[in-house]
Amino acid sequence: MKVAEAVGRALSAAGVGQVFGVVGSGNFHVTNAMIAAGARFVAARHEGGAATMADAYARTSGEVTVVSVHQGPGLTNAMTGIAEAAKSRTPLIVLAAEVTEPRSNFHVDQEALARAVGAVAVRVTSAQEAVEQTCAAVALAVRERRTVLLNLPLPVQASEVPEGALARAAPPAKRPAVEPDAADVTALAESLGRSRRPVFVAGRGAREPGGREALAALAERYGALLATSAVARGLFHGDPWSLDVSGGFASPLAVELIQGADLIVGWGCALNMWTMRHGRLIGAGTTVVQVDDDPSALGAHRPVHLGVTGDVRLTARRVSAAGGARREGYRTPETAAALAARLRWHDVPYEDTGTRERIDPRTLGIALDEILPAERVVGVDSGNFMGYPTMYLSVPDEQGFCFTQAFQSIGLGLATTIGAALARPDRLPVAALGDGGALMSAVELDTVRRLGLPMVVVVYDDEAYGAEVHHFGPDGHPLDTVRFPPTDIAAVGRGYGFEAVTVRTRTDLKAVADWVAGPRSAPLLIDAKVVADQGAWWLEEAFRGH
Repeated sequence: MKVAEAVGRALSAAGVGQVFGVVGSGNFHVTNAMIAAGARFVAARHEGGAATMADAYARTSGEVTVVSVHQGPGLTNAMTGIAEAAKSRTPLIVLAAEVTEPRSNFHVDQEALARAVGAVAVRVTSAQEAVEQTCAAVALAVRERRTVLLNLPLPVQASEVPEGALARAAPPAKRPAVEPDAADVTALAESLGRSRRPVFVAGRGAREPGGREALAALAERYGALLATSAVARGLFHGDPWSLDVSGGFASPLAVELIQGADLIVGWGCALNMWTMRHGRLIGAGTTVVQVDDDPSALGAHRPVHLGVTGDVRLTARRVSAAGGARREGYRTPETAAALAARLRWHDVPYEDTGTRERIDPRTLGIALDEILPAERVVGVDSGNFMGYPTMYLSVPDEQGFCFTQAFQSIGLGLATTIGAALARPDRLPVAALGDGGALMSAVELDTVRRLGLPMVVVVYDDEAYGAEVHHFGPDGHPLDTVRFPPTDIAAVGRGYGFEAVTVRTRTDLKAVADWVAGPRSAPLLIDAKVVADQGAWWLEEAFRGH
């Protein structure tokens, strides 16, 4: 058996069941070996899309995933998606063929590329060690929650592995849960016991199995309100004491209640400038606690009064076991009444600025939330529009929202939704895109149609890179470079085999309701011509962070 086949079969034996990619000569045999071993392969139309699909699938499913690419340009095409995954600490294997001859057209320093975006590079160096090195790469991705570039040199691929080499391939041990220090548990319990208005903010680290239940039980004991970062949105869906998202997308009531907290505990959450609005959500006298199983994360974005190194679920359980009388805390009748009446963005009054030619994105979001089935998985691209679907489209749980924004690249939203949809085939996938990102990634509309995904693609079309328009326009800068003539994006969708509708007013959304009620035999693209009269406040947050 040659190395290429052994590596593919070793990846499958190590527990990888899903592969995305674009196949060329360099990754042809290894990809086919994974398929022969039982892995599901999804062919994207561009390596950048493939990498983002793999990232989103891994986030949503919780399983390590592979993206397979050709040497050189195959890898460079995938780098934006790889950067997003690496910055998000997604356990992902980037399986890349590699040339070793410097004079080859395909030669680049692939290891340096990986390091440049925060991924870890390893290499299969010999036939004798190929299986062990492959399994070690998977173990590294799982144990360290890292995106790992597994370079597979072409000369090594053709070598013969020793007899019985695959017998040593096996799934890696799961990342061990970090037990918190007893003194830290006591200190956190005492802080909660003193608090009158505690708020829990859960991040991606709280999405692990049992995290929601452990945090909800602890919050009930101490009367804490529950919020999430954007990437964990939906974690506390249905809980009457949930504030939904903390940060730039938080509703006015959520902001008011978080700012009124006397104790904020971040659970597996970075408490960064986005989640805490550059610190403006933290009151002057508020105690800040952070719990994370990575000690380097504690206090990385802002000073904390107490940092606890520990697994979220374990730490919450240990604090619950430490005792302490039940407290009303922030869960007062007044708070309950406010949450029931005005937590959702739907309940916040606004002046509809729509016309006969353009729909207000808030009106669009409220209507779509009513029309589309509640069991959905929403993927959101980046841009001026991005807050509208995030704020107005509800999700059933933390697996209903996939937010690839660590690199702030536009053009990832469609591929994100494809990956998430394949991880949750029981739900309606909804891709929320700006016109810039939609046209940048339109090639993957073919992938949606080819896979038969019953997807809804919503394009918020303001005929511009809206972020730049609203950032530079008020200062009088010329905007010709970031504005574009009208494009019939619905026609583009039809060209790829979608049903499509152009939406200018709420009345036009009847076609969406008809599609939802119908057989859904083809995916649906909604070309929403939205008003573009103002920049979004979350956009100003983003530019302050540049």
